Amino acid sequence: MDKELLRAFIDNSLAEDVGDGDHTSLATIPTGTTGKAKLLVKDRGIIAGVELAQYIFERVNPNLKVEVFIQDGTEVKPKDIVFEVEGDAISILTAERLVLNCMQRMSGIATNTDHVVDLLKGTNTQVLDTRKTTPGMRYLEKWAVRIGGGVNHRFGLYDMILIKDNHVDYSGGIANAIQNAHQYLETTGKKLAVEIEVRNFDELEEVIRTGGVDRILLDNFNFADLKQAVNMIEGRYITEASGGINVDNVRDYANCGVDYVSIGALTHSVTCLDLSLKAVK
Repeated sequence: MDKELLRAFIDNSLAEDVGDGDHTSLATIPTGTTGKAKLLVKDRGIIAGVELAQYIFERVNPNLKVEVFIQDGTEVKPKDIVFEVEGDAISILTAERLVLNCMQRMSGIATNTDHVVDLLKGTNTQVLDTRKTTPGMRYLEKWAVRIGGGVNHRFGLYDMILIKDNHVDYSGGIANAIQNAHQYLETTGKKLAVEIEVRNFDELEEVIRTGGVDRILLDNFNFADLKQAVNMIEGRYITEASGGINVDNVRDYANCGVDYVSIGALTHSVTCLDLSLKAVK
């Protein structure tokens, strides 16, 4: 858990929500009132964000005490209690919505990812996330993918060179794009993996002739072509398939022999898990 990154996220989120004060709580609850609340599950799925919730409560009020009963990555069902938090009642309510917003979304992502991972069992293919994330929440969403058993692709534009179709077109072709990338790495002294996207067999053949990449992204290939492309690559490069992959066809893509499938929907099309924070009377 990157506490420095999360501290900024939590502080910004609280500033957005609380403003100059939670006036409803301040108006109705006497100062110094203490209480307890439980995180109640109302859905089936994989819970995620428990560790984050603990840090949010700590950030709001270090004196809040959290007792965890169910850890991140655990399958949950309705009426399960994930944790209880105890202490200043106004502080609990200040943290409530941020905890729920994060945990519900993270749990939805973890649940989706776990389902895909289950569909891939028995194959040698793993599922990757993408950069199709909610602005400001990428760290949390990719964290949730890992909790669900998936694998993180690059985090952003800075930790990998991924040469996509527009890069190829703007640089004047496959060979130019690869050569330019290596010149850049040599000039800057950066050590980054190089992946390139190909759209057809002509581009794939040019990549194989040119070399100088670590991974080949096979975009929008049909199953027959994808199998042929994997055979052409002959294990010389890591292979990734993308484009239109979902729970209904992910097994078929895996059966083509690729190392990875990337699914943007893991993070951009999420049904949140239904959770609530209820006062314990």
